[in-house]
Amino acid sequence: MNTAGGPELDLHVHTTASDGTLDLDEVPAAARRAGVTTVAVTDHDRLHPGIDTPVTTRDGIRLIRGVELRVDAGDQRVDLLGYAVETGTGLDDELARLQRNRIERGRAIVDCVEDETGVTLDVDLADGIGRPHVARAVEASEAPYDYQGAFDHLIGNDCPCYRARDLPTFEYGHELLAEACAVVALAHPFRYPDVAGALDLARAVGGVERYYPYDRPVATERVERVAREAGLVRTGGSDAHDRVLGRAGLDGEEARTFLARLDE
Repeated sequence: MNTAGGPELDLHVHTTASDGTLDLDEVPAAARRAGVTTVAVTDHDRLHPGIDTPVTTRDGIRLIRGVELRVDAGDQRVDLLGYAVETGTGLDDELARLQRNRIERGRAIVDCVEDETGVTLDVDLADGIGRPHVARAVEASEAPYDYQGAFDHLIGNDCPCYRARDLPTFEYGHELLAEACAVVALAHPFRYPDVAGALDLARAVGGVERYYPYDRPVATERVERVAREAGLVRTGGSDAHDRVLGRAGLDGEEARTFLARLDE
């Protein structure tokens, strides 16, 4: 445990390259405030363009080039985390395709919201666009919705302006990540409707996000039991979309084991 009371490694952090609020240049200071020594930048469906090697150091903080890839597992959609990503593989083309799809989808959602509300939204339809950007624009407009209201009434999964994304299958996404990454893990298994099915997917990929700041009590011992029985690599992180790191992560022997896998 670090002297600030948080984990040494925060392996799930988002930046402005997707739907986070931290610029990459701000990540080291945020890490130091939390006592974190290593940060995995895991933007949605995108490698951060400011990190040019799988592992690097910036202002004394180790940065791991990562990605959070959403995939279609058939009965549910889940997120896979890839760490120490190498470029020059098939993952590059798939991430480029996903960004094009995100822009097309974002444009369709914005057009619908503007038709529904009669307001004009200020949204940059560029790489990294996601529904949180639209929700923030709705909150900043004259529409009668705040950020959560935008999801509840306009762009949530069952709302009139929701548009689905064109996701890779679980098998294909896993194949691409396994080729490009030193470690692959299932993200936040208790956030899915079918937890047992999600843990079966964790067994298939060989890793699981063991530590995560769930907003409700959950039996995380269940994740530990599966990780132990299946010999899974344990990861952990804050899933930070704001400016606070270190809510969850790895320490001690688990941190050393994870970093050793990157060196392999």
